[in-house]
Amino acid sequence: MSDQPAQPLKRLHIKTYGCQMNVYDSGRMADVLRPLGYVATDTAEDADFVILNTCHIREKAAEKVYSELGKLREMRDRGLAAGRARMTIAVAGCVAQAEGEEIMKRQPAVDLVVGPQAYHQLPELLTRTARARGERIGADFAPNEKFDALTHEKIGARGGDGVTAFLTVQEGCDKFCTFCVVPYTRGAEWSRPVADVLAEARELAARGVREVTLLGQNVNAYDGEGPDGQPSSLARLAYALAEIPGLDRIRYTTSHPNDMSDDLIAAHGELDALMPYLHLPVQSGSDRILRLMNRKHGRQKYLELVERIRDARPDMALSGDFIVGFPGETDADFEQTMDLVRRVRYASAFSFMYSPRPGTPAATMAAQVPDAVSRERLHALQALLTGQQVAFNEAQAGRTLPVLFERKGRHGAQAIGRSPYLQSVHVEDADHLIGRIVPVEIERGQQNSLTGRLQQKAA
Repeated sequence: MSDQPAQPLKRLHIKTYGCQMNVYDSGRMADVLRPLGYVATDTAEDADFVILNTCHIREKAAEKVYSELGKLREMRDRGLAAGRARMTIAVAGCVAQAEGEEIMKRQPAVDLVVGPQAYHQLPELLTRTARARGERIGADFAPNEKFDALTHEKIGARGGDGVTAFLTVQEGCDKFCTFCVVPYTRGAEWSRPVADVLAEARELAARGVREVTLLGQNVNAYDGEGPDGQPSSLARLAYALAEIPGLDRIRYTTSHPNDMSDDLIAAHGELDALMPYLHLPVQSGSDRILRLMNRKHGRQKYLELVERIRDARPDMALSGDFIVGFPGETDADFEQTMDLVRRVRYASAFSFMYSPRPGTPAATMAAQVPDAVSRERLHALQALLTGQQVAFNEAQAGRTLPVLFERKGRHGAQAIGRSPYLQSVHVEDADHLIGRIVPVEIERGQQNSLTGRLQQKAA
C-alpha cells in the first residue's frame, strides 16, 4: 500500500444554461474532472472550481454571463480574504466559443474559456492554468475527438443519473437559419458511430436507466456509421437501441422538419419503445417569414408532414418552437402563425420574441419589429398555446397510461413519473415504484402536469 496521503477532495460547481445538450455536456465535464478528485457541490460559495456552461440562443446571453462572473469574482475575493484557496473560474459552452477572447479581456476573474467541443481537455487545461492564467480553447476540430476522449469506463463511473438519461448522438448544424448562432458555435453536423452510441446506452441500461433521450441540434439528421460501414439513420439507430435489455423508452430532440425521413415516420408507428411525443419546431406559419428565416420548408410542407406523422401514430403529441416579431413580420404574417397553431393543435410549445444575435444575417435585416408589437403578439400566441396544452392534458382524464416513475414527490409517499407524452404525473402511495413502468389511471389534467392513481396496489 502506498504511503502517499490521499488526495483531498475538491468541490466542483457547474451552472448550466440553455438546452439539454448543455445539460448533457455539464454531466460529461463532471465525468472528466472526477478522476482529479472533484466532487459536485450545489453552491458556488464553497466550490474550488466553478464552470458556467453557457448558451448563446437566448437574448442577452453574454450579459447574463458577465453578471454571474461579477458575482463569482466577489465571492472569490471574500474567500481569499478569509484564507481560503483561490477558486478557479471557467466559462464553457456556446458563449465561450463565440466571445471567448472578449470574455478574457472584460473579466479578469476568468481563468479559462472552453468551447463546446473541447471540454474533454479540462484536466490538461487546469494543470496549465495552475501555472499561468488565461487560456482559450475553441471548438475548431471534429466532435469525435471529444467523444473519443470520453471512454466508456468514465461513462460507467458516473452515478446518480436515475432512471432517465440524455444521450448525445449528433452535434452541430448545417441549416444556417438566419436568426441562429448554433452553426457558428457548435460547428458542422456530425454524428457519432452507431457502435459508440449503443455502447454508452448499454452502460446506462446496466445502471438502471429505463428511458433515453437522444440529443442533437438536428437529431433526425443523424447519419452515424453503422455496423456495415454505411451511414445509419435515426430510425435504424432507434431499432437497435430498442433491442437493449432494460431500455424501454426512446425519445429524441431537437428535430428539423426537413429531416423527418420516411423510415423515421414509419418507426413511430411500428416501434413501441419510440415514445409518441415529437418536438418539431416550425418557428413561423408564414411562408414569407420562413423564407427570410432560411428554414428551407414552407407552411404547407410542415402541415402535410404533421398529417403523415399522425397517420403513422394517431396519438402523437406534438411540441414546437415559435419566434414572433422576426424582422419584417406583419400582422398578416403573425395571423398565419396563429392559424397554423390552430390547425396543428400542440400538446406543448416554446415561444419567444425575436432578438438579434450578433453575426447572424437577421441581425442586420431591415424592418426590425418594435418590442411592444412583438410582446403583444407573443402574449396572444402564448395564450393560444397554453389553451391547447391545458386541453391536451385535461383530455387524458379517464385514460390509463403507462407511467415511468422517476423520483419521490413532495408529500408523503407520493411519486412523480412521466407519461408517454412527457407529461409529469403525480401519484400518491407510489414511492416504492420508482424505476418501474406502471399503469396509472389519470384522474385530472392541469396546465403542467397530470394527477393519477394506481389501478391496483402494485407490489
